[in-house]
Amino acid sequence: MIKVQFAAGWPRWKQWKHPLSLELARAGLEAELSRKHPPGQVDYVVYAPNPDMSDFTAYTRARAVLGLWAGVEDIVPNATLTQPLTRMVDSGLREGMVEWVTGHVLRHHLGMDAYVVNPERAWQPFAPPLARNRPVTILGLGELGAACAEALRALNFPVTGWSRRARTLPGVRCLSGEVGLSEALEDAEILVLLLPLTAQTENLLDADRLALLPQGAVVLNPGRGALIDDDALLAALDEGRVGHATLDVFRTEPLPDDHPFWRHPRVTVSPHIASETRPETAAKVIAENIRRCEAGEPLLHVVDRKAGY
Repeated sequence: MIKVQFAAGWPRWKQWKHPLSLELARAGLEAELSRKHPPGQVDYVVYAPNPDMSDFTAYTRARAVLGLWAGVEDIVPNATLTQPLTRMVDSGLREGMVEWVTGHVLRHHLGMDAYVVNPERAWQPFAPPLARNRPVTILGLGELGAACAEALRALNFPVTGWSRRARTLPGVRCLSGEVGLSEALEDAEILVLLLPLTAQTENLLDADRLALLPQGAVVLNPGRGALIDDDALLAALDEGRVGHATLDVFRTEPLPDDHPFWRHPRVTVSPHIASETRPETAAKVIAENIRRCEAGEPLLHVVDRKAGY
């Protein structure tokens, strides 16, 4: 019997117990899923950061730690974690991110806020440019960034993508390196941040890089809060360099009540909802990785500890 420890907190246990048990059975695995296995008997750990799980030392038999989130910056530095670590890549995360990014790109491209919030009932006709004349830049061309780029290209936006490592995507201008980053920002009337958070990407969008954006550019951040220097962004908003920032992720979550983002007229705050891990799709990924490991096959989506993602 394979013993699977669900180490992602009680609220998630209620959501995950049934769909994960179902997918383990569908994968042909004789597995016992629990939150209370003795650590030394556990074969696999299903994990999301939570206060009850920070020391992996006692999990001597565990063959892998299977993350429920796309981001792994909170666990990668953990010295007690010596087992292979996987991150979550699944269709639900991808679809949710594409919908959030596409929705907000269209919102800002079409200038919809002026009509949705119009207390004076002002009749102010405004025709936006066509999508083909609105350059969009996506920083990060991994699973989520590439999917968003594809969706925006289908709507006829000219899309530039930047990544630390060179990539090629059909119909997308792909750039990399420091010079490429400057080029990507200079054209970005709408900028989408979908990079992982690492030592190299923290504060990537600082005052100098914000100054490269076209006047009045829009910043969308559904990636990680610390990709942006908050003070630099607020200054750019006040100056009009950035016309609006729609932010879904923050350095501290929930966003503190006294944070200036709440009060700034050019900031939209959403509560980390851009892309949620949904058990009905993600449970299949967890079950498949356990099946693969039991069959001696390579795990999917293994984290590169040195790269940080």
